[in-house]
Amino acid sequence: MIQLNGVSIYLTLNGRALVSDISFTLNHGDRTVIIGEEGNGKSTLLKLIYDPALVSDHTEYTGSISKMGHKLGYLSQELLPNELTKSVSDFIDITEDIWRAESLAAELGLDPDIVHDTRPVSTLSGGERVKLRLVKILLDEPDMLLLDEPTNDIDIETLEWLEDFIRRFEGGVLFVSHDETLIENTANAVIHLEHIHHKKYCRHTVANMPYREYIESRERQMLHQEQVASKEREQQEKKEARWQEIYDKVEKAQRNVSRQDPSTGRLLKKKMHSVMSQGRRLEKERESMTELPVTERQIFLDLPPVEMPRKKEILRFKTDGLFAPNGDRLTEGFELSVDAAEHIALIGRNGVGKTTLLRLIEAELSKRKDIRLFYMPQNYFELLDESSTPVEFLAPSLEKSAITEARTYLGSVRFTSDEAESPIGRLSGGQKAKLMFVKMALDGYNVLLLDEPTRNFSPLSNPVIRSILRAFGGCIISVSHDRKYIRQVCNKVYLLGESGLSPAAGFENTN
Repeated sequence: MIQLNGVSIYLTLNGRALVSDISFTLNHGDRTVIIGEEGNGKSTLLKLIYDPALVSDHTEYTGSISKMGHKLGYLSQELLPNELTKSVSDFIDITEDIWRAESLAAELGLDPDIVHDTRPVSTLSGGERVKLRLVKILLDEPDMLLLDEPTNDIDIETLEWLEDFIRRFEGGVLFVSHDETLIENTANAVIHLEHIHHKKYCRHTVANMPYREYIESRERQMLHQEQVASKEREQQEKKEARWQEIYDKVEKAQRNVSRQDPSTGRLLKKKMHSVMSQGRRLEKERESMTELPVTERQIFLDLPPVEMPRKKEILRFKTDGLFAPNGDRLTEGFELSVDAAEHIALIGRNGVGKTTLLRLIEAELSKRKDIRLFYMPQNYFELLDESSTPVEFLAPSLEKSAITEARTYLGSVRFTSDEAESPIGRLSGGQKAKLMFVKMALDGYNVLLLDEPTRNFSPLSNPVIRSILRAFGGCIISVSHDRKYIRQVCNKVYLLGESGLSPAAGFENTN
């Protein structure tokens, strides 16, 4: 087993605690997910367990980590630039037991010959990269796996494969993921990292139960705590109001008592002493009351209302086919028509051309003068100058009123004052995604093109994002592998494949 005892992690720069006094155990058969908002230390905790040297340049830690002789396999969130340029065979680096490498590749759903491939790793699809990295990890025969966002950039078919892989792995698995469906289908324990009171304090919960059970139990406990705390405060306020009435009467009587009536004055003084004692007891009672539940602030944001004729034609797109940059044909020709009231999801395997299609649609719609179009790319750097600040991105005029409005909106998605004025390049993927949504809210678009809109939001923020987009009155055309988003937000789902575009089966809308 892997065991943490009283582990705290601090940022070297300012001493702020990311994780405080956490203890837990990972045994064989455990499928433990780490959840929490961006910047809460999920990836840092995984890296620390695997190899403290990975985080020693910006953090310090106290407490103990015992791995009990286990061999760990670690899947990082991103490949390093030098790893992407390596050939597939050099990346795997098999010097012996080629048969085992080929067998693992086949077991994970890859062509066994891929282990000999001379193509750069960067040319593989997101799903192929995840499987290839798992081949490399499993060659070392680990009995514990640490997986940091293994669901990034993989299609629905590979997501379902990954769920099965996590369930079947014989050892323990500790993982971070934003994909709620995968978490619900695999996790049997939850570690929840939270930063509260404007990120000044951190706390954690370790729950040995499935994810959905944890969320429902947490909501029930919060509701019960809120009800008890509210009732106590209501009763306390009545007591304090009665005390105030008595105090005011005694204080008034003391002011009006005549000097010629010392006996009454002594009685009132004694009475006031008793009243003040009662006041001190009430103060102690208030201090001991049940606290109102404090949660990590989520997202308090709505997109502005949109007024468009429901049958207004937004798009009539026709193509002879989609092609890769090297000229290879990806799909046959197809047509796509979209009306104003439609929320569209485009799904399909990695590499089939979904992002290519969305870019072509963006080029087509950007010519229109009768709509307000916003395109949210998968790679945010296409829109964001990483040297500028969030406030500068949202209020380029730098007018005082615009800056104030930008700060208000940033606060609604949990940006601190420092984060609002820091370079965008320092923000996490989730914070950059929130910045995109603030832009949508501020500028009031009526047509949204969204490439993987939920991929960087935590499983706790994603329900809010889905609710916002589900309520949006305009048109949405999106690419997504998020099964909850597809079912809850989109009223039409199309499958993009080699034969073109066709309605996708199995995604009944649950609006």
